[in-house]
Amino acid sequence: MSKTLSLADAKTANLNVIEEGDKGTQAVHDLIVAFQANRRSGTANTNTRGEVRGTGKKMYRQKGTGNARHSTRKAPIYVGGGVAHGPRPRDYSKHVPRKVRKLALQRVLGDRIKEEAIHVVDAFAIEDGKTKSFQAAVDGITDAAKVLVVAKKFDDQTLLAHRNIPGAMCLPAHEVSIEELLYHDAVILTEDALEVLAERSALPTTSHERYLLRLRQRPSFGEGHPSPGSQQRVCVHGR
Repeated sequence: MSKTLSLADAKTANLNVIEEGDKGTQAVHDLIVAFQANRRSGTANTNTRGEVRGTGKKMYRQKGTGNARHSTRKAPIYVGGGVAHGPRPRDYSKHVPRKVRKLALQRVLGDRIKEEAIHVVDAFAIEDGKTKSFQAAVDGITDAAKVLVVAKKFDDQTLLAHRNIPGAMCLPAHEVSIEELLYHDAVILTEDALEVLAERSALPTTSHERYLLRLRQRPSFGEGHPSPGSQQRVCVHGR
């Protein structure tokens, strides 16, 4: 059984959204630009005149030839010479503050709710792991071409069932970003995913509440994270 999420339902589920006005539009833009910039490898490179292979000998004498004065054939004006202002390897990554990320999430959730693009179900699981079963389950909820299914966690059979469907994506609620929410035509949320998004969209008022929220969202120490007593250095800002 599914239902289209409304603004009233969002308030009942403690989902903080922006209902009207232009607040948060710049945050959405900044976060999308940061996502795209962080995917850039930044490996484009050209050789300068000092890096091009060849001799540095002067082409011909300075005076008496009637030609313009030149030094070496590795100058940028010659074919095969160096590049004067070409690209060099660089870091394109951008850092977006936590409050801006939350603001962007609230804005996108509010816009998608007003578009009636978010559908809530009790649970979403494909027990037989077949593509036909996944497609039938999605068609019973929405007829959109590009569908995003968000749950707190998925079993292996459900993930196996959706892989051959173009336009379908399954993501856990703690990993979904505004980029996926904007890209897909329809979003299917489970009840437990709605609770996670409510926590992610909330703005804690004290530093202690923010600390407790980070602890709840952080995986346990047995899942690849260092224990509190280890000597490994943990980067707070993700750099």
